[in-house]
Amino acid sequence: MILTGAEILVRCLMEQGTDVVFGYPGGSVLNVYDALYKYRDEIRHILTSHEQGAIHAADGYARATGRTGVCIATSGPGATNLVTGIATAHMDSVPIVAITCNVNTELLGRDSFQEVDITGITLPITKHNFLVRDVNKLADTVRRAFRIAAEGRPGPVLIDIPKDVTAQSAEYHPLSCRAVSGHVGPVSLKGIETALHMLRQCKRPLIYAGGGVNNSGADGELLRFAEKLDSPVACSLMGLGGFPGTHRLYTGMIGMHGTKASNTAVSECDLLIAVGARFSDRVVSDKNQFAAGARVIHIDIDSTEIGKNVAAYHHVLGDVKQVLKRLNQRLGRCTRDEWTGRIMELKGKYPLSYGNNGPLKPQYIIERVYEASKGNAVIVTDVGQHQIWSAQHYKFTKPRTFISSGGLGTMGFGLGAGIGAQIGRPDKRVFHITGDGCFRMNCIEIATAVKYNIPIITVVLNNHALGMVRQWQQLFYGGRYSQTILDRTTDFVKIAEAYGATGFCITRTGQVDGVLEKALSVGGPVVINCEIDMDEAVLPIVPPGRPLGEAISGRYA
Repeated sequence: MILTGAEILVRCLMEQGTDVVFGYPGGSVLNVYDALYKYRDEIRHILTSHEQGAIHAADGYARATGRTGVCIATSGPGATNLVTGIATAHMDSVPIVAITCNVNTELLGRDSFQEVDITGITLPITKHNFLVRDVNKLADTVRRAFRIAAEGRPGPVLIDIPKDVTAQSAEYHPLSCRAVSGHVGPVSLKGIETALHMLRQCKRPLIYAGGGVNNSGADGELLRFAEKLDSPVACSLMGLGGFPGTHRLYTGMIGMHGTKASNTAVSECDLLIAVGARFSDRVVSDKNQFAAGARVIHIDIDSTEIGKNVAAYHHVLGDVKQVLKRLNQRLGRCTRDEWTGRIMELKGKYPLSYGNNGPLKPQYIIERVYEASKGNAVIVTDVGQHQIWSAQHYKFTKPRTFISSGGLGTMGFGLGAGIGAQIGRPDKRVFHITGDGCFRMNCIEIATAVKYNIPIITVVLNNHALGMVRQWQQLFYGGRYSQTILDRTTDFVKIAEAYGATGFCITRTGQVDGVLEKALSVGGPVVINCEIDMDEAVLPIVPPGRPLGEAISGRYA
């Protein structure tokens, strides 16, 4: 059948099983929006308040569901407003297809109105990108983009289409969506044999689980592997939910904000098994001291990660679910009472704790969110102290229930991502936990949540400061608080109400449970402003670049 380029694009989205797209219209993308109007019963479009909200929503949708998220923007500033979100998805390996429409083909490269070289701009932060100049190649390009985004190590792909190409006509041949495999080829039998030998010989193993566990759906195999090996498990920020946070073998996060149990375990282990993890600087800190007494087995789907940050004694390349499955088939059950006893001792002696005297505690609020949601919520955060408090004090037991910008650390990520997550997982309640600094960057998306009656609950841990940056200034810059105290009189409850949402304010511990109960009963978007102490700190914290054993864990002056 003969269709316009815009219709071909939309039909190809339908082929890929796309049921929702997030976007914001503009002149160059009008033909696509006209096609979306035609197919409005097949594809739902969510109009966000800003293009950055659209790509963060596509990101949150992808992380919550495991499916590829889709967003659409116009040329020029519309396209450049996607850049931060594309980089966020790239750093965290999130499958997104971002579609932009540029000026007409003959106007490219002429500094035309709202023209920008978006493929050039995004080249370093996409898994691949395309500029489609020929309408006859559009369908194959869209199909290829979805395949690239999802196969192997996932990531964002951008398709830029000049406006005239969306208006031109071509023959469209519908195709069934082909299942995308995460495999990168057969797992090496020799690699498995060597790994099994090391696993059987070690006395003090530690599993370091990263975001690849969640991406590959390897949580079940990881649980089986840890129990067979009788090994403690520490997670990176991106690995949270990949191993049950309530399990006896779980030691908590590892690295800069890791627990004493995790950071001591990595220093005392004789074998470190990194599963779908990239040894980021926030985990490793001083790489010369990291796991200094251990051999390292690195299991990953991406060969470029092997040896990039920390040298591996041995590696197994492949989808981590498949690798763990192979190992589990051959690995017998081990017992390491002395080693696990040491870990239990550390967990008992150095729990994550906080004082319960004085003003309202953010850690307590997170714990009550856990209880109110029965541990079954999707937690989406922005970046800063609230992010780490959430990671430390909410017990994540399932994959894809903690959604946060890990690698790029994007303030303003949370509300858009939470909207996408809630749309993707209507069976879950989504809590967006944020700070007042981050919330100012994305609160315009409350209008989106209200328009579509999305029942996301935003919890603002409001310390009237850029909390994490201020904490660093207190610790490492002599208490010189340069531009980190937000001495503003913004009323977040009134902002929520102005957009049409429900607002609450918590100032005392005794109010927390009652407000959470009311928020869960509203059935629409809610904003809860929580007034906390400006000096409340995220602890423990390892000074950047220092050995993990040098964590600051007590109250500092």
